[in-house]
Amino acid sequence: MLKKEKVPTRIWVVFGLITIFGGLTIFLHDDTFLKWKVTIINEFFALALLISYYVFNKNIIKQFLSESIKLPDPIWVKLNLAWAVFFAFCGVLNWYIAFNYDLETWVNFKVFGLTGLMFTFSIVTILSLSKYMKDDSEDITNAIEDSVEITSNVISKPQHNKDNDKI
Repeated sequence: MLKKEKVPTRIWVVFGLITIFGGLTIFLHDDTFLKWKVTIINEFFALALLISYYVFNKNIIKQFLSESIKLPDPIWVKLNLAWAVFFAFCGVLNWYIAFNYDLETWVNFKVFGLTGLMFTFSIVTILSLSKYMKDDSEDITNAIEDSVEITSNVISKPQHNKDNDKI
């Protein structure tokens, strides 16, 4: 059965963006709109990150990732700002390439350049955050040691059972 649960706002926002921009892309069939669309979406993400933090005091990056990653609050702020600047940079760079180079160059940049930038920035972000993340290997080692200790105690010290006395 399907449960009736409230759909999170961010899902509605993504759905709205896809519907609007996808619909306009199909309807317009215009190279200029395609070029502007990438810039608009990147700038929208940058503004959303900045406005949500500075106006509404909400860190979108933290809301998305806090269940997976535990970081100090000042690092969340820096991460949010870094991604906002990155999206703004990608939007400006796309605009520059789109309107100063031919269509083929822009398409190659959009497909390979922006993807490469996103991948590289993501890797740099992960590497820079790794020093703030708790080392789980220590927890795993402690859990294994505790498990071995419990197992060895159970094996070496048989439990006295009153039911065994009746046999």
